Amino acid sequence: MTELTDHIRQQAHQCLQQSVAKASDILQRDIALPELSFKQRGRIAGSARLQDYEIRLNPVLLTENLDEFIREVIPHELCHLLVWQLYGRGSKKGRIKPHGQEWKALMWTIFGLRGSACHQMDIQSVQGRHFSYRCNCGPVSLSIRRHNKVRQGVKYICRACRQQLQAA
Repeated sequence: MTELTDHIRQQAHQCLQQSVAKASDILQRDIALPELSFKQRGRIAGSARLQDYEIRLNPVLLTENLDEFIREVIPHELCHLLVWQLYGRGSKKGRIKPHGQEWKALMWTIFGLRGSACHQMDIQSVQGRHFSYRCNCGPVSLSIRRHNKVRQGVKYICRACRQQLQAA
């Protein structure tokens, strides 16, 4: 595993500051700098904690994919916070979708990005242990969490063939 250096932390903070400044300029409003932490775990690159006004980044994926974080992940998470500030607090229009039209519009207007709900980074270093199961379709890989649930009696059904998954 690669270590998160102070230099990488600084680059992430600088990117967030520049992204907030750009958003403030384009939206013509003062936008507070969100808290930035490096506590995200698992296969998720980053997350926006709306009520805490915080962006969490995965330190392993950040270290392995710094350019992609600078180019897209940090702006992506900032747009979630902006959507919540602009539209999400008690909106009369109903629930705002996380990657809905408001989020897509901000991604495009501020950063010139089309935006995607999922990243395409190699997650092998953060994947965790997997267990082999099978159905009529062939082999299926389950995470340790789902494997442990199977051991506790939870039954998983294949979406394609509708057969219960069996340990291989």
